[in-house]
Amino acid sequence: MESCHPQAVSIDGAAIRRIREEKRLTQLYVSKVVGVTTDTVSRWENNRYPTIRRDNALKLAEALEVEIEEILRQEDSSEIESVEMKQATPGKTWLWVAVGAVLSVILGYLVFPSDNPPPEIRAERILPPFAAPGQRVLIRVNLQSEKQLKGMILREDYPRGWTLIESVPPASSLDNIDGIARWIFRTPQLQTTVAYILEVAEDAVVGTVIELSGELIANPDGYSTSIPLATHGQMIVKFLHWADMNGDRIIDDLEILEVSDLLEETGQIHLEWDLIEAIWDAGGYQWQAEQNRFLPVSPAP
Repeated sequence: MESCHPQAVSIDGAAIRRIREEKRLTQLYVSKVVGVTTDTVSRWENNRYPTIRRDNALKLAEALEVEIEEILRQEDSSEIESVEMKQATPGKTWLWVAVGAVLSVILGYLVFPSDNPPPEIRAERILPPFAAPGQRVLIRVNLQSEKQLKGMILREDYPRGWTLIESVPPASSLDNIDGIARWIFRTPQLQTTVAYILEVAEDAVVGTVIELSGELIANPDGYSTSIPLATHGQMIVKFLHWADMNGDRIIDDLEILEVSDLLEETGQIHLEWDLIEAIWDAGGYQWQAEQNRFLPVSPAP
């Protein structure tokens, strides 16, 4: 199949616009999925760029949820339509005009709703209190919408030098050099949780308050929505375990129960559970610089 299409393909801007509006997708949403600007999408739809790279055409078809053939230019389609219109009887012509008018009214109602306000969407990031240099921490993002969304994109930006090791669900796009991860959701649930593990840079400066940034792109009911993620908690670079919520170098009963619930909620992620359980059982822990890790220790009698 790859060899059937050249590297540059001709696109049908009118078809792209029609499909996008029929599916009530905004140019912002499409641009985020493809990885281009909204201006580029607008130029595609207005045939300012009659040919584009095939990999962008594939991404565009994916964003519009159609086969790539549906957005490619059909060289003889206008000629065929012209011949058919000439051959049509006056009665048939008026019939098509009437049908077109009705469809235009329906499409206008669907694409440009005016009475329904956009649904409320919430996006919150939950941070652990501490992040030790060279160690791994667990971060959660809770997404919630009061109405069913057709699609949404979550973007997270984290510090350069940090590494996203694992996430549930897996990231749709990941750049560990610039610290960017994106997740694309088709018809997501009303409540969605994203959990991911970050490995802290070994040269992270102790005492630094780490600030993550991110946004949620959604397209509810034809409205274009982009909201920044709210952050719950504050994460500071210290030689303290991320599960030690109060920084007393002890993982007590309440803290291990909270971590247990957290790991169960995140599904397949099991971040250092054996070590956390060993610290809880021993009664405390200390940072071992030579081994670059936390070690369980029993408190002094």
